[in-house]
Amino acid sequence: MALIKCNFFSDALGMSTSMTVILPQQTNSQVGMNGVAKRDSHPTLWLLHGGSDDDSIWNRRTSIERYVSDLGLAVVMPDAHFSFYTNMAYGGKYGTFLMEELPKIARSLFPLSEAKEDNFVAGLSMGGYGAFKWALSKPNQFAAAAGLSTANFSSSKIMQEWNSPDFLRLVFGEEPQEGTENDLCHLIEQCDKLSESKPKFYQSCGKEDHLYKYNLDLKEAFMNTDLDYTYTEESGVHDWAFWDKTIQDVVRWLPLKQLD
Repeated sequence: MALIKCNFFSDALGMSTSMTVILPQQTNSQVGMNGVAKRDSHPTLWLLHGGSDDDSIWNRRTSIERYVSDLGLAVVMPDAHFSFYTNMAYGGKYGTFLMEELPKIARSLFPLSEAKEDNFVAGLSMGGYGAFKWALSKPNQFAAAAGLSTANFSSSKIMQEWNSPDFLRLVFGEEPQEGTENDLCHLIEQCDKLSESKPKFYQSCGKEDHLYKYNLDLKEAFMNTDLDYTYTEESGVHDWAFWDKTIQDVVRWLPLKQLD
Protein backbone atom coordinates (compact mmCIF):
# COMPACT_ATOMS: atom_id res chain seq x y z
CA MET A 1 0.00 0.00 0.00
CA ALA A 2 1.05 3.58 -0.64
CA LEU A 3 0.30 6.15 2.07
CA ILE A 4 0.20 9.75 0.85
CA LYS A 5 -0.39 13.01 2.74
CA CYS A 6 -1.67 15.84 0.51
CA ASN A 7 -1.94 19.51 1.33
CA PHE A 8 -4.05 21.51 -1.10
CA PHE A 9 -6.03 24.72 -1.39
CA SER A 10 -9.81 24.52 -1.08
CA ASP A 11 -11.83 27.12 -2.96
CA ALA A 12 -14.91 26.18 -0.92
CA LEU A 13 -13.11 26.88 2.37
CA GLY A 14 -10.88 29.67 1.12
CA MET A 15 -7.83 28.11 2.76
CA SER A 16 -5.46 25.17 2.66
CA THR A 17 -6.50 21.83 4.08
CA SER A 18 -5.31 18.24 3.73
CA MET A 19 -6.18 14.62 3.11
CA THR A 20 -4.46 11.34 3.80
CA VAL A 21 -4.81 8.74 1.04
CA ILE A 22 -4.15 5.01 1.00
CA LEU A 23 -3.61 3.69 -2.53
CA PRO A 24 -3.48 0.04 -3.58
CA GLN A 25 -0.04 -1.20 -4.56
CA GLN A 26 0.84 -4.42 -6.35
CA THR A 27 3.50 -6.12 -4.21
CA ASN A 28 4.32 -9.53 -2.79
CA SER A 29 7.15 -8.58 -0.46
CA GLN A 30 5.52 -6.41 2.22
CA VAL A 31 5.93 -8.23 5.51
CA GLY A 32 2.56 -9.40 6.83
CA MET A 33 0.52 -7.83 4.01
CA ASN A 34 -0.64 -8.71 0.52
CA GLY A 35 -0.60 -5.72 -1.82
CA VAL A 36 -3.16 -5.79 -4.63
CA ALA A 37 -3.70 -3.26 -7.43
CA LYS A 38 -5.34 -4.82 -10.48
CA ARG A 39 -7.60 -2.01 -11.67
CA ASP A 40 -6.97 1.05 -13.81
CA SER A 41 -9.12 3.12 -11.44
CA HIS A 42 -9.59 2.09 -7.84
CA PRO A 43 -12.80 1.64 -5.88
CA THR A 44 -12.73 4.14 -3.05
CA LEU A 45 -13.76 4.34 0.59
CA TRP A 46 -14.20 7.95 1.70
CA LEU A 47 -13.45 7.66 5.42
CA LEU A 48 -14.40 10.54 7.72
CA HIS A 49 -12.95 11.46 11.11
CA GLY A 50 -14.69 12.51 14.31
CA GLY A 51 -14.96 15.92 15.92
CA SER A 52 -11.71 16.03 17.86
CA ASP A 53 -9.47 14.61 15.13
CA ASP A 54 -8.08 15.11 11.62
CA ASP A 55 -7.29 13.24 8.42
CA SER A 56 -4.47 11.25 10.02
CA ILE A 57 -6.47 9.69 12.85
CA TRP A 58 -7.82 6.54 11.17
CA ASN A 59 -4.31 5.51 10.19
CA ARG A 60 -2.92 6.30 13.65
CA ARG A 61 -5.62 4.64 15.75
CA THR A 62 -6.58 1.65 13.57
CA SER A 63 -4.94 -0.72 11.09
CA ILE A 64 -7.12 0.45 8.20
CA GLU A 65 -4.18 0.20 5.79
CA ARG A 66 -3.76 -3.47 6.62
CA TYR A 67 -7.52 -4.15 6.53
CA VAL A 68 -7.81 -3.00 2.90
CA SER A 69 -4.43 -4.17 1.59
CA ASP A 70 -5.70 -7.24 -0.26
CA LEU A 71 -8.90 -5.64 -1.58
CA GLY A 72 -7.52 -3.20 -4.14
CA LEU A 73 -9.46 -0.48 -2.28
CA ALA A 74 -8.28 3.13 -2.03
CA VAL A 75 -9.12 5.09 1.13
CA VAL A 76 -9.46 8.88 1.11
CA MET A 77 -9.47 10.57 4.53
CA PRO A 78 -10.08 14.35 4.39
CA ASP A 79 -9.52 16.89 7.15
CA ALA A 80 -12.77 18.70 7.90
CA HIS A 81 -11.92 20.21 11.29
CA PHE A 82 -14.88 20.50 13.75
CA SER A 83 -17.42 21.22 11.01
CA PHE A 84 -19.86 18.30 10.97
CA TYR A 85 -19.11 18.19 7.24
CA THR A 86 -21.69 20.96 6.89
CA ASN A 87 -21.90 24.45 5.46
CA MET A 88 -21.55 26.07 8.87
CA ALA A 89 -23.78 28.88 10.11
CA TYR A 90 -20.62 30.57 11.41
CA GLY A 91 -17.72 29.04 9.55
CA GLY A 92 -16.61 27.38 6.35
CA LYS A 93 -18.59 25.66 3.61
CA TYR A 94 -17.53 22.16 4.60
CA GLY A 95 -20.58 20.52 3.01
CA THR A 96 -19.63 21.96 -0.37
CA PHE A 97 -16.00 21.01 0.26
CA LEU A 98 -16.85 17.39 1.04
CA MET A 99 -19.62 16.62 -1.43
CA GLU A 100 -18.49 18.64 -4.44
CA GLU A 101 -14.87 19.77 -4.28
CA LEU A 102 -13.05 16.90 -2.57
CA PRO A 103 -14.00 14.14 -5.06
CA LYS A 104 -12.89 16.30 -8.01
CA ILE A 105 -9.56 17.13 -6.39
CA ALA A 106 -8.86 13.57 -5.25
CA ARG A 107 -9.72 12.12 -8.66
CA SER A 108 -7.56 14.69 -10.42
CA LEU A 109 -4.57 13.53 -8.36
CA PHE A 110 -5.18 9.77 -8.11
CA PRO A 111 -6.73 7.03 -10.30
CA LEU A 112 -10.03 6.73 -8.41
CA SER A 113 -13.17 5.32 -9.98
CA GLU A 114 -16.16 7.63 -10.44
CA ALA A 115 -18.63 4.75 -10.78
CA LYS A 116 -21.33 4.58 -8.13
CA GLU A 117 -20.73 0.86 -7.58
CA ASP A 118 -17.08 1.61 -6.71
CA ASN A 119 -17.68 4.34 -4.13
CA PHE A 120 -18.41 3.98 -0.43
CA VAL A 121 -18.43 6.39 2.51
CA ALA A 122 -18.05 5.74 6.24
CA GLY A 123 -17.18 7.62 9.39
CA LEU A 124 -17.29 7.67 13.16
CA SER A 125 -19.16 10.03 15.48
CA MET A 126 -19.16 13.39 13.66
CA GLY A 127 -17.85 11.46 10.65
CA GLY A 128 -20.79 9.06 10.89
CA TYR A 129 -23.08 12.06 10.62
CA GLY A 130 -21.08 13.30 7.63
CA ALA A 131 -21.10 9.90 5.92
CA PHE A 132 -24.85 9.44 6.26
CA LYS A 133 -25.56 13.04 5.25
CA TRP A 134 -23.39 12.73 2.14
CA ALA A 135 -24.88 9.42 1.00
CA LEU A 136 -28.46 10.42 1.77
CA SER A 137 -28.04 13.78 0.02
CA LYS A 138 -26.20 12.30 -2.98
CA PRO A 139 -27.48 8.71 -3.21
CA ASN A 140 -26.43 8.44 -6.86
CA GLN A 141 -22.76 8.71 -5.82
CA PHE A 142 -22.46 5.69 -3.51
CA ALA A 143 -23.07 1.97 -3.37
CA ALA A 144 -22.86 1.91 0.44
CA ALA A 145 -22.58 4.14 3.50
CA ALA A 146 -21.74 3.34 7.12
CA GLY A 147 -21.96 5.31 10.35
CA LEU A 148 -20.24 4.21 13.57
CA SER A 149 -21.39 5.75 16.87
CA THR A 150 -23.03 8.43 14.76
CA ALA A 151 -23.33 11.90 16.30
CA ASN A 152 -26.91 12.72 15.26
CA PHE A 153 -26.45 16.26 16.55
CA SER A 154 -28.81 18.11 14.24
CA SER A 155 -31.93 17.34 16.29
CA SER A 156 -33.57 19.75 18.73
CA LYS A 157 -33.60 16.90 21.22
CA ILE A 158 -29.84 16.81 21.57
CA MET A 159 -29.54 20.60 21.40
CA GLN A 160 -31.88 20.84 24.39
CA GLU A 161 -30.34 18.00 26.36
CA TRP A 162 -26.81 19.30 25.77
CA ASN A 163 -27.90 22.91 26.45
CA SER A 164 -27.03 24.02 22.89
CA PRO A 165 -23.22 23.97 23.23
CA ASP A 166 -21.20 26.55 21.32
CA PHE A 167 -19.79 24.08 18.79
CA LEU A 168 -23.30 23.06 17.70
CA ARG A 169 -24.48 26.66 17.40
CA LEU A 170 -21.44 27.49 15.27
CA VAL A 171 -22.34 24.65 12.92
CA PHE A 172 -26.14 24.73 12.86
CA GLY A 173 -26.99 28.22 14.10
CA GLU A 174 -29.86 29.01 16.45
CA GLU A 175 -32.80 27.56 14.52
CA PRO A 176 -34.19 24.01 14.81
CA GLN A 177 -32.87 21.74 12.07
CA GLU A 178 -35.80 19.33 11.79
CA GLY A 179 -36.92 19.02 8.19
CA THR A 180 -33.79 20.66 6.78
CA GLU A 181 -30.83 19.36 4.78
CA ASN A 182 -28.99 18.93 8.10
CA ASP A 183 -31.60 16.59 9.63
CA LEU A 184 -30.56 12.97 9.11
CA CYS A 185 -34.00 11.56 9.90
CA HIS A 186 -35.55 13.90 7.32
CA LEU A 187 -32.90 12.92 4.76
CA ILE A 188 -33.61 9.23 5.41
CA GLU A 189 -37.30 9.80 4.71
CA GLN A 190 -36.56 11.79 1.55
CA CYS A 191 -34.05 9.25 0.25
CA ASP A 192 -36.57 6.45 0.71
CA LYS A 193 -39.00 8.24 -1.61
CA LEU A 194 -36.57 8.43 -4.51
CA SER A 195 -37.15 6.18 -7.50
CA GLU A 196 -33.43 5.90 -8.36
CA SER A 197 -31.21 3.18 -6.93
CA LYS A 198 -29.99 3.93 -3.42
CA PRO A 199 -26.99 2.95 -1.34
CA LYS A 200 -26.92 0.22 1.25
CA PHE A 201 -26.64 1.56 4.80
CA TYR A 202 -24.83 0.15 7.82
CA GLN A 203 -25.08 1.53 11.35
CA SER A 204 -23.32 0.35 14.51
CA CYS A 205 -23.05 1.70 18.04
CA GLY A 206 -21.82 0.49 21.42
CA LYS A 207 -24.57 -0.04 23.96
CA GLU A 208 -22.65 1.93 26.61
CA ASP A 209 -21.87 4.80 24.22
CA HIS A 210 -23.15 8.19 25.41
CA LEU A 211 -24.63 8.62 21.91
CA TYR A 212 -26.46 5.29 22.00
CA LYS A 213 -29.97 6.70 22.41
CA TYR A 214 -29.46 9.12 19.52
CA ASN A 215 -28.35 6.19 17.38
CA LEU A 216 -31.60 4.45 18.29
CA ASP A 217 -33.46 7.47 16.87
CA LEU A 218 -31.61 6.95 13.58
CA LYS A 219 -32.30 3.24 13.70
CA GLU A 220 -36.02 3.90 14.05
CA ALA A 221 -35.96 6.30 11.11
CA PHE A 222 -34.17 3.74 8.91
CA MET A 223 -36.46 0.91 10.02
CA ASN A 224 -39.50 2.90 8.88
CA THR A 225 -38.24 2.80 5.28
CA ASP A 226 -37.58 0.24 2.56
CA LEU A 227 -33.90 1.17 2.40
CA ASP A 228 -31.33 -1.66 2.47
CA TYR A 229 -30.26 -1.21 6.07
CA THR A 230 -28.13 -3.19 8.53
CA TYR A 231 -27.91 -2.36 12.22
CA THR A 232 -25.55 -3.90 14.75
CA GLU A 233 -24.83 -3.16 18.37
CA GLU A 234 -22.70 -4.72 21.07
CA SER A 235 -21.04 -3.81 24.33
CA GLY A 236 -18.81 -0.81 23.78
CA VAL A 237 -18.23 2.87 24.44
CA HIS A 238 -17.20 5.86 22.33
CA ASP A 239 -13.60 4.78 21.77
CA TRP A 240 -11.08 3.40 19.31
CA ALA A 241 -11.30 -0.16 20.59
CA PHE A 242 -14.88 -0.23 19.32
CA TRP A 243 -14.15 1.60 16.05
CA ASP A 244 -11.05 -0.45 15.19
CA LYS A 245 -13.14 -3.59 15.47
CA THR A 246 -16.21 -2.19 13.72
CA ILE A 247 -14.39 -0.72 10.73
CA GLN A 248 -13.26 -4.25 9.95
CA ASP A 249 -16.92 -5.31 9.93
CA VAL A 250 -17.70 -2.41 7.58
CA VAL A 251 -14.90 -3.34 5.17
CA ARG A 252 -16.16 -6.93 5.03
CA TRP A 253 -19.72 -5.66 4.45
CA LEU A 254 -18.84 -3.37 1.53
CA PRO A 255 -20.26 -4.61 -1.81
CA LEU A 256 -16.87 -4.65 -3.52
CA LYS A 257 -16.58 -6.19 -6.96
CA GLN A 258 -14.32 -9.21 -6.99
CA LEU A 259 -10.80 -8.75 -8.30
CA ASP A 260 -10.01 -10.56 -11.56
